Amino acid sequence: MGQQSEKEPALLAMGGAVVDEGPTGIKAPDGGWGWAVLFGCFVITGFSYAFPKAVSVFFKELIREFGVGYSDTAWISSILLAMLYGTGPLCSVCVNRFGCRPVMLVGGLFASLGMVAASFCTSIIQLYFTAGVITGLGLALNFQPSLIMLNRYFSKRRPIANGLAAAGSPVFLCALSPLGQVLQDHYGWRGGFLILAGLLLNCCVCAALMRPLAPKVDGGPGPQKSRRLLDLSVFQDRGFIIYAVAASIMVLGLFVPPVFVVSYAKDLGVPDTKAAFLLTILGFIDIFARPTAGFITGLKKVRPYSVYLFSFAMFFNGFTDLTGSTASNYGGLVVFCIFFGISYGMVGALQFEVLMAIVGTHKFSSAIGLVLLMEAIAVLIGPPSGGKLLDATHVYQYVFILAGAEVVTSSLVLLLGNFCIRSRSKASEPDAAASALEGEKLHKPPVDVSVDSREVEHFLKAEPEKNGEVVHTPETSV
Repeated sequence: MGQQSEKEPALLAMGGAVVDEGPTGIKAPDGGWGWAVLFGCFVITGFSYAFPKAVSVFFKELIREFGVGYSDTAWISSILLAMLYGTGPLCSVCVNRFGCRPVMLVGGLFASLGMVAASFCTSIIQLYFTAGVITGLGLALNFQPSLIMLNRYFSKRRPIANGLAAAGSPVFLCALSPLGQVLQDHYGWRGGFLILAGLLLNCCVCAALMRPLAPKVDGGPGPQKSRRLLDLSVFQDRGFIIYAVAASIMVLGLFVPPVFVVSYAKDLGVPDTKAAFLLTILGFIDIFARPTAGFITGLKKVRPYSVYLFSFAMFFNGFTDLTGSTASNYGGLVVFCIFFGISYGMVGALQFEVLMAIVGTHKFSSAIGLVLLMEAIAVLIGPPSGGKLLDATHVYQYVFILAGAEVVTSSLVLLLGNFCIRSRSKASEPDAAASALEGEKLHKPPVDVSVDSREVEHFLKAEPEKNGEVVHTPETSV
């Protein structure tokens, strides 16, 4: 035991996977170094969600360079998003095996090297592999562990922390898209890719901020709990299954309106610059909506109902899509983008907070990987299905109606599923209380039983003793 006690602090100082596994008994500090972790998560979230969209700035140059169509270049962004979502279980296994910080450091290098290699590509297929697969994998290896670390550092303040971290997505989108245009104008797409590769190395800096939580040692270290590389027991949790199904349905329609709203405006005869400004409005509203939603969710009276608030946010988003389909002019689309930005920000701030609340800290690393994998399928189906509907009908309203119906359906799945679970648990409470009361009666010692002191003295004298040791009977042995 002495040797083990001496070795344990060494492991803690090294920041090895033993500490990073989140052993029981470590209380989330809800501040301190957690604010540095929050900043790192803000940057990582910004790169992960905004980078696939910001790369689209270079598509016209790539079309001219390689003589391909827009749909061919669009696959770069699709592959980036598919890697971000689809490699969820792989990230979970890596985190549970090596810890968050080492995985994020490797991910930052992958993300940067992918863009460096992309700047030397001579075909669109090579770009799919470099800018798509390698950079996408690097971003995935950063995104998921950063959320896991945020979950470990924040408990009481976790909703507002999630909201602030999620705000990185619209902030970086507003910054990276204009920056990409400037880089392309001055250095071309190859020089722009090299500079973006340098920016992605900041992911390694964020990884260095992810300091593992060290447990307090009181009289020696406690036993370390072994952890599965991918904990599939989360599928035994009905709450997790309902969340995963609802989130997958939601993603089918969630990303469709931002993809088509600019084209919708142009179809109404709006000039290109004014049409593109719609996304700026949406992103600006989104920046403030996410922290606000996190702050509201963190209130004592609201937090127990975070699942219902998330369901409302999904319903609000879907209802906005349905009403947005009736827009017949630029003003109507501006109003749509304002309300879509609010609802989209609420969904972005609450989706991982609710998952954390459902599965807990220890299963979150596996749960988020499995959820992202299920969402990856929906991400690949959603926008293309909207595009096919548009090709078949040439009516943008139908695309918005389809997206709104899918998101509204997901909100009802989450709401009704959670309501059924709560109803069953409440129904089982009286039975549990009755059995507990009956158990207390069985184990309760009889009351008002008078014992004669002479009988007790006689009983003690009758007990056989040998060499000062009492011979235990089956009735007195424990």
